[in-house]
Amino acid sequence: MTGAGRGRLLGGARAVRDRVIESAEKGISEGTEGGPEGDDRGPLVLVTGATGGVGGGIVEAFVSAGARVVLAHRGSPDRVRELADAHGEAVAGVVRADLTIEADRERLVAECEALGGVEAAVLAAGVQPVTPLRELRAEDVRAMFEANVVATFDLTRLLAGPMTARGGGAIVAIASVEGHRPAVGHAHYAAAKAALLMHARAAALELGAAGIRINTVSPGLVDDGGLADRWPEGLASWTEAVPLRRPATPLDVGQACVFLASDAASFVTGTDLVVDGGMSAVPAW
Repeated sequence: MTGAGRGRLLGGARAVRDRVIESAEKGISEGTEGGPEGDDRGPLVLVTGATGGVGGGIVEAFVSAGARVVLAHRGSPDRVRELADAHGEAVAGVVRADLTIEADRERLVAECEALGGVEAAVLAAGVQPVTPLRELRAEDVRAMFEANVVATFDLTRLLAGPMTARGGGAIVAIASVEGHRPAVGHAHYAAAKAALLMHARAAALELGAAGIRINTVSPGLVDDGGLADRWPEGLASWTEAVPLRRPATPLDVGQACVFLASDAASFVTGTDLVVDGGMSAVPAW
């Protein structure tokens, strides 16, 4: 990154066509104009879960760093339009996909390739239901792992092929501090996030020779602006205990992802970057 914060993320932008992929409900028109081969408009980055609270911060961070983004969402047309309006030409594509469906994962990667291929991907899509352990059913656990683990494993596999052909890339998966220390009612969620931590290490081991780096970011409590209304007691408890005396913002998480996707982290792979304001350092007794 340059001193101005807008340098190349991965050491060289690739030529891509500037078009927006129409999504079934979003109403954003497709464009096909673009610069010639060899243009320098910034690297292309895929962000899944782009319309979520954390996803929006990730998109903002990459656009601020000079990247163009492909927004993947499950079905949030209004939020997609907000992001497209906010970031303009930096939004190179929008793809609606249910990442629990294999065909949708394959289509998402194919759409990215049609845009020239991504240099980096941030896999932020996931679910976080709260269910006491005694009330969990097998289908609840399967649904959790399908959304939070299987989708990430398969997207990593699908992205690895074209990234290898282009000489490398970076994949960042959004895990959680609960992958290290669970919370009550989150047994299946914590187990799924722990699985992502090991997935990143295993994938880094196998894909490093191809120049592909795989890492995770584990956020602590993230306030998307509405947490005080949704969970005031939790926010108050966290703020009192965490060393930095505040929750994370979505942009905090996004900036961590930008670092891991950038040349500044060119020798970082198979690791987890905890973004929790120091809460991991707080004694549990």
